[in-house]
Amino acid sequence: MDNFLRFMIRWFSYPIAFGGTAGWMIWLLYGGVPYWPATPLIAAVGIALVAMLERLQPFREQWLEDHQDTLTDLLHMLVNLSVIQFTATVLARLGDWVPDAVRVFPTDLPLWCQLLIVAAILDLSFYAMHRLSHHVPWLWRLHAPHHSAERLYWMNGERRHPLHAAIMAGPGLLVLFAMGTPSVLAATWFGILTVHLAFQHSNLDYSLGRLRNVIGVADTHRWHHKREFEDAQVNFGEFFLVWDHLFGTFYDSAGRLGDAEVGLRERDYPTGYRAQLAVPFRRRKQAQACRASRTAS
Repeated sequence: MDNFLRFMIRWFSYPIAFGGTAGWMIWLLYGGVPYWPATPLIAAVGIALVAMLERLQPFREQWLEDHQDTLTDLLHMLVNLSVIQFTATVLARLGDWVPDAVRVFPTDLPLWCQLLIVAAILDLSFYAMHRLSHHVPWLWRLHAPHHSAERLYWMNGERRHPLHAAIMAGPGLLVLFAMGTPSVLAATWFGILTVHLAFQHSNLDYSLGRLRNVIGVADTHRWHHKREFEDAQVNFGEFFLVWDHLFGTFYDSAGRLGDAEVGLRERDYPTGYRAQLAVPFRRRKQAQACRASRTAS
């Protein structure tokens, strides 16, 4: 591949592919076009672009190979995108029914400003629950499937236990519901975030330069998946990194991953989809049995 094409992919893939799909979704929002099925279809186009660009310019060649994870990740992606869209639709539509007398969401602001408020509330929810998930044992068991990936590529963003996906978004969605937020705003932001997460976890050699300190792209997020758990307690932000800066968890890891591995220290973590759904509860029972046996002895 010639140097010009490498340069273009490295510096313009995110602005063009992400910016283009996000702009398209926002244009539909301004046009009053129903988000279903247009927004999910646009998100699918954005994800497909990331998958294609990975093949042209991978961050690591070995991450292009199947690690007995492709089918598992595909199932995670299909289930979790459905769960998130369904949850957002139900809770946000309830918000549509909030009486005007108690509605506090500022619908008189420009649409772009309303969307930014939705993004900030949801992103704070994601940050808080994500950080808690690294410290609360039962939340970590639900979060571990996401970190069990031993390569990072376009489908990893949706490798999540569906219960954990709902827990991550739940507080923010409840706040938006209580505020009477129009449902289309939440649905549009989830569509935009879906494309971003594909970039954030991608095996694509791209960069945003200094903007990596503001937006949670792959440059900074790969360190969060580092196998050495103690080093990975940084860069929890899903989209914005402002919360990491405010709460002292930001680390500029761009270019520092080197040959370091990603994944869990636990090498025997199951790779099958059904096993990953069951393992958080099975491991809990095993831990309880161990504690019981120690008490008995």
